[in-house]
Amino acid sequence: MAETPSSRVTEINISQEMRSSFLDYAMSVIVSRALPDVRDGLKPVHRRILYAMHDLGMHSDKPYKKSARIVGDVIGKYHPHGDSAVYETMVRMAQDFNYRYMLVDGHGNFGSVDGDAAAAMRYTESRMSKISMELLRDINKDTIDYQDNYDGEEREPVVLPARFPNLLVNGTTGIAVGMATNIPPHQLGEIIDGVLAISQEPDITIQELMEIIPGPDFPTAGMILGRSGIRKAYETGRGSITLRAKVDIETKSNGKETIIVHEIPYQVNKARLIEKIAELVRDKKVDGITDLRDESDRNGMRIVIEVRKDANASVILNNLYKLTALQTSFGINMLALVDGQPKVLNLKQCLKYYLDHQQVVIRRRTEFELRKAQARAHILEGLRIALDHLDEVISLIRSSQTTEIAREGLMTQFELSDKQAQAILDMRLQRLTGLEREKIEDEYQSLVKLIAELEAILADEEKVLEIIREELTEIKERFNDERRTEIVSGGIEQIEDEDLIPRENIVITLTHNGYVKRLPVSTYRAQKRGGRGIQGMGTNEDDFVEHLITTSTHNTLLFFTNKGKVYRAKGYEIPEFSRTAKGIPIINLLGINKDEWVNAVIPVEEFVDEWFLFFTTKEGISKRSPLTSFGNIRNNGLIALNLREGDELISVRLTDGSKEIIIGTKNGQLIRFPETDVRSMGRTATGVKGITLDSDDEVVGMEVLEENSEILMVTKKGYGKRTPEMEYRVQGRGGKGIKTGNITDKNGTIVAVKVVTGEEDIMLITTGGVLIRMAVGDISTMGRNTQGVRLIRINDSEGEYVATVAKVEKEEEKLEEALAEEEEILDAETAEETAEAPSEDENE
Repeated sequence: MAETPSSRVTEINISQEMRSSFLDYAMSVIVSRALPDVRDGLKPVHRRILYAMHDLGMHSDKPYKKSARIVGDVIGKYHPHGDSAVYETMVRMAQDFNYRYMLVDGHGNFGSVDGDAAAAMRYTESRMSKISMELLRDINKDTIDYQDNYDGEEREPVVLPARFPNLLVNGTTGIAVGMATNIPPHQLGEIIDGVLAISQEPDITIQELMEIIPGPDFPTAGMILGRSGIRKAYETGRGSITLRAKVDIETKSNGKETIIVHEIPYQVNKARLIEKIAELVRDKKVDGITDLRDESDRNGMRIVIEVRKDANASVILNNLYKLTALQTSFGINMLALVDGQPKVLNLKQCLKYYLDHQQVVIRRRTEFELRKAQARAHILEGLRIALDHLDEVISLIRSSQTTEIAREGLMTQFELSDKQAQAILDMRLQRLTGLEREKIEDEYQSLVKLIAELEAILADEEKVLEIIREELTEIKERFNDERRTEIVSGGIEQIEDEDLIPRENIVITLTHNGYVKRLPVSTYRAQKRGGRGIQGMGTNEDDFVEHLITTSTHNTLLFFTNKGKVYRAKGYEIPEFSRTAKGIPIINLLGINKDEWVNAVIPVEEFVDEWFLFFTTKEGISKRSPLTSFGNIRNNGLIALNLREGDELISVRLTDGSKEIIIGTKNGQLIRFPETDVRSMGRTATGVKGITLDSDDEVVGMEVLEENSEILMVTKKGYGKRTPEMEYRVQGRGGKGIKTGNITDKNGTIVAVKVVTGEEDIMLITTGGVLIRMAVGDISTMGRNTQGVRLIRINDSEGEYVATVAKVEKEEEKLEEALAEEEEILDAETAEETAEAPSEDENE
């Protein structure tokens, strides 16, 4: 029966067909067109161009050949798309303002930063650049896999060996379906150093990698403002950075200022930039520019903007930053194909996937060379047998009627393989000389040695990594250059998150159960000694404030735990809450383990060599370490000191290296000694004995002693006193100390020992959450062997006691009075407005 048109019609669900077809199209764009492979950093079209040039022999040491020849080969064999698309891709690979390290060496007009198009491909010539040769090095040694081309008649590489990390070095941009990638270029030496660092320390953090790779490095140089965008992009794979032109302001002899632009942001068209500036001047949106010209030449870029004599060049420049592409944003989106799947990668992942690829390449190359060496050694073993039995071999060959008979005879008589027998038959008579025989033996022995080395490499992962390090270092030495893009991280030009945070004094509180919060220092009002205090915060029955410090929003806070670890955060990173709020768990901010808690918080304005951190533990062990040892702390913390079993870190103080230290104990003993009695030690050292303790005693406080200061003692039941430091003699480190207070049932054991001058305030916090702030000058001065006076009334019947004592900066009394008066005025005005406001009946 003949087939009718109706019998060839198949009914389908159009929505399902659209979904299926669009998915196929989307995956094709994602995998086969728009996104780079994480291993070689190339999209298929770039890979095919380089492979076609390699296949045509257009190497960096060969003459240039017409670009049209390359484009035709790429289209005909590997990339069945438009010739203009392939040529434009190749042109971009040859532009020094687009690629940080050009992969194509172009000869002729390949366009300009002004947006001029390249000459037609029939006019230009190209060849591979020297560095692109490294992308294909060892490609003929079975280092990568091949796949069929679009028509199945050719074979093309799935990925290139890529002997340097091209993904990050040159970056890439691509728009797929539902996703896009935008990876900035980087400096070759920095990226290679990053790979080397990961190969040596797999657990390295992104923060530590950023010390090696500070940020992107664009071919057009310019400046990156701030590091917060870089940090976010490197940590998450997505972020935004601000690029700014490199500009100088020159002043002429007549007083007129001139703005000179030397470098512009990446991917900014210089001609359009100048047109935009001219347009702003014409529309009078920017006033004060008298002349604008482009003086760029082969020696570099130079845009000259002349400013009117009565105008301020800095003001004009700030307007140009705001209104033109002299300042732009670059959105980083580090999306690449990993095992054929699109994935957003952070900095460490990009480097790690590249390192994994190199391990595969080196192993496959080694296996290839091993097979080659073994095959050659096998042949040489046959030749050695033939030379050892030369007369018998010659006799056998002469007596054989055919080559096949001779081969079989050799294999049977001397137990040779087919290849060995054929090699003997192919051997020329000159190989029988003594010198040639010696060469065969030398070659065989060198091959035996090579085979042993290759097998050792394959058996040892560290040797593979060592080869990668050596070859990457060699590439770095050959192609490394200076960083071009400057990262501005200080001064008025810095644009960081921190700049958006006002610099103000704050109070940081941390509770026993680990809740932290930030408050303005003016939250608390100074009260007279003996008052009940204000309710500082809402607490549970089993929680109370343990740490309270005053600092600035821009200072660094070092958090030391009982386990001897240290963590860090900026003041503004601590969330702000109301006075009665509890705060948030500190484990939400820091990587603190469940079995440790913070018991010392040190604010640091700047990490400098001249300053030290002095540590004391509950068992009286002391240690002194340079502050700079704690400048770079990982998210999961660092070990600040090694503790003995059962010991805990009690106190940490900042010193300048020339102070005296006091250590006070629960039972009222106190020792005073120079901090130099404790030598400077490394970060992980245990320390030495600071004070000798009785069996029932423990350290409650350690302080740095200031000249003409006093020692404040506060007891568990709210008593305290000041004692002049002169009453405490200097002793040697490690003694038992002298008595600093009379401990009775009335006042309780000592909970805090502080060094004061009488000019500051102190804050007392009880286990009930009650807080009182008072002037230290209101506290009586007494001798060492006294109980002290009552500082705060506590509810002894409910087991309340003083938990924490902290020194705080003394607020100006006039400011306090002014704030109070302002509140009274506002309250009075509100009351007046309420009284004068007409009722609804009156309005009617």
